[in-house]
Amino acid sequence: MFLTVAATTTSHLKPLISDLGLILMTAGIAVLIFRKLKQPLVLGYLIAGFLAGNNFDFFPTVKDHHSVEVWAEIGVIFLLFSLGLEFSFKKLVKVGGTASITAATQIVTMVALGFLVGQMMGWSKMDSIFLGVMLSISSTTIILKTFDELGVKAQKFAGNVIGALIVQDILAILMMVLLSTLAVSQQFSGSELLQSVLKLVFFLTIWFVAGIFFIPTLLKKAKHLLTDEMLLILSLALCLVMVTLAANVGFSPALGAFIMGSIIAETTQAEHIEHLIKPVKHLFGAVFFVSVGMLINPDTLVQYAFPVAVLTLVTIFGQSISSTIGSLLSGQPLKQSVQAGVSLSQIGEFSFIIATLGMTLGATSDFLYPTVVAVSAITTFTTPYMVKFGTPLAVYLEKKLPRKWVKAIADYSANTEAIKTLSTWQIVIRAYIFQIVFHSIIIVAIILLSTKYIIPLLDGLKFGHGLAALLTLVIVSPFLWALSLRRIASEEVNELFKNRKSRGPLLLLVFLRMGLGLFFIGFILNNFFSPVIAGIALVIALASYLLFPKQLHARYNRIEQHFLSNLNDREITKESRLRKDLTPWDGHMATFEITGTSNLSGKTLQELQMREKIGINIAFIKRGEYIINVPSRNERLFPSDEICVIGTDSQVKKFQKFLELNEIEPPESTTESEIVLQHLELKNESFIGKSIRESQIREKTSGLVVGIERNGRRMLNPDSHLVLEQGDILWVVGDKKLLTSLEKC
Repeated sequence: MFLTVAATTTSHLKPLISDLGLILMTAGIAVLIFRKLKQPLVLGYLIAGFLAGNNFDFFPTVKDHHSVEVWAEIGVIFLLFSLGLEFSFKKLVKVGGTASITAATQIVTMVALGFLVGQMMGWSKMDSIFLGVMLSISSTTIILKTFDELGVKAQKFAGNVIGALIVQDILAILMMVLLSTLAVSQQFSGSELLQSVLKLVFFLTIWFVAGIFFIPTLLKKAKHLLTDEMLLILSLALCLVMVTLAANVGFSPALGAFIMGSIIAETTQAEHIEHLIKPVKHLFGAVFFVSVGMLINPDTLVQYAFPVAVLTLVTIFGQSISSTIGSLLSGQPLKQSVQAGVSLSQIGEFSFIIATLGMTLGATSDFLYPTVVAVSAITTFTTPYMVKFGTPLAVYLEKKLPRKWVKAIADYSANTEAIKTLSTWQIVIRAYIFQIVFHSIIIVAIILLSTKYIIPLLDGLKFGHGLAALLTLVIVSPFLWALSLRRIASEEVNELFKNRKSRGPLLLLVFLRMGLGLFFIGFILNNFFSPVIAGIALVIALASYLLFPKQLHARYNRIEQHFLSNLNDREITKESRLRKDLTPWDGHMATFEITGTSNLSGKTLQELQMREKIGINIAFIKRGEYIINVPSRNERLFPSDEICVIGTDSQVKKFQKFLELNEIEPPESTTESEIVLQHLELKNESFIGKSIRESQIREKTSGLVVGIERNGRRMLNPDSHLVLEQGDILWVVGDKKLLTSLEKC
């Protein structure tokens, strides 16, 4: 019986294991070759997939494609989970208008351009829409890898590019939801699209608020219990739980993974979790990219060679120009705008995910997937050259463009801060809209959860509906108070209230909030009681809210403080470490680490004269948990110090080279030596009567005297002034050959 089960299991697992082994082996060989050629690894994975697929006959092929699709889906989940860990929702707020305008300009332009090109080539509307979205999203993975390899991550334009990528990732998630709606309905219904957006905003808000409220607390409370293994398992479990929740409410599993990554990114253990997740991400990410390569059909590529060439040119030039224009519109200087624009001129992982979505839903034609993969492969190859080309292109444009244009761009960039200033009314309106939308979403979510879980739970009791209504009102009460009665933007409101013309609109906003609060209370009570009893309960509820405002205020403040504490834990130290507003003009801040092999260790800032030699200033030094702001000239540098410098791109690059030149090179060992522990009986008369130091045993053996036996007495690590005597047994750690030669003396 056991043999039968074992044989059945083996036959069932064999294709799965052999296919995974083939994928990983092919990917491993391809990665080694592409690493040697200094080419992006994604290209290696795509080639490996092509070799392992059914379209290449001179190589072993994958047998069970369904299993590979499952592995690939897991790869997408972990890939987006890791992207969420790197790019949190909070970073979306921090990157500000610059990144948002750049990303929005690029995406709108490329979606429209991709759609028009698809229509001109005679493709269907659905193919053209998916094509436009695929061409609009740059590759975060490829750009970050290229920046690391070229050493430009510390330059100012790189920060703008990374900010734009954050916004693109968020917009890509939104577009995936919209595309799913379009693919299912097969029609352009504005009401359905609006419903999808509102549904996405609702669930994103609830998941983010609940996640930030509970998950960081869980990780902090269990920190002393969590080993690396347990933390990895817990992180993956949280990821898959959110994937399940997203799938159950009709969203893509990838969306759930991205959201959970973004939530965990706000915890104090985010960096550690990201480090633990990397091997898992690399494993399943490789399987995903290989599975993409398996769908490359040479016959299709030959047939659609012209569209591939056209779309490649559209991607490179379209993304470069649209991103540059977007960066200029956001107020960035010409040089940084051009550098950012050419860096964003490729497509990658999100395009593959969207192409997979189209195939899964049956919304796109078979030729679109391999066509987009080919465009991605070509633009991935050109990315390093485009990044290098950015600086000379910017210099060329500054020389060739009319002086009036260059001056107008410079003036516009310099006046950006003034443009960003908000009026008092704008601040008040923004605050009121945020409070109303945010608290309304939370209140609606609590009501829905109460209707689904609390009412069925208490339905069998005599006063079940009354208890359910009371419990719901107690849970929702602090949020109702905040929605209706909490003071918002008080300074700005007081300033506006001095003007008689502003009092009417302000009172209207106050009554709107109070009216919404009454509506929600009435809605809750109406769900649980008949109209008459609901009216009586409404009066009682209102009286309770008016009689206990301080208690509600205190309760809401406790909830808010807990939420903000979890939200800001990770950023508190970083905020004090890095202030982007401390750099004028073209200057920016960059951090570097003093390694343990640096010649700079132990020297004072006065001795190094960095400002005089390189032109940079040191804003602060982070040493362990301590931060030394604006260090004095007598401050010394120590290994593992993190120093934050202020300078231009060229100065920061010069400082980076200065650090590299001061690295201590390890000595080249001409002969291999074996270090051993050996005991020597002292017979050589030249050593007797001399101290250990005078005997020069250390110099003759390249070793240490770690012990001496004398008349049955043992001495560990004897003093160097100890005099050696006849019959001493020396225990020496040193070079084996030299010790042997010394023993013969």
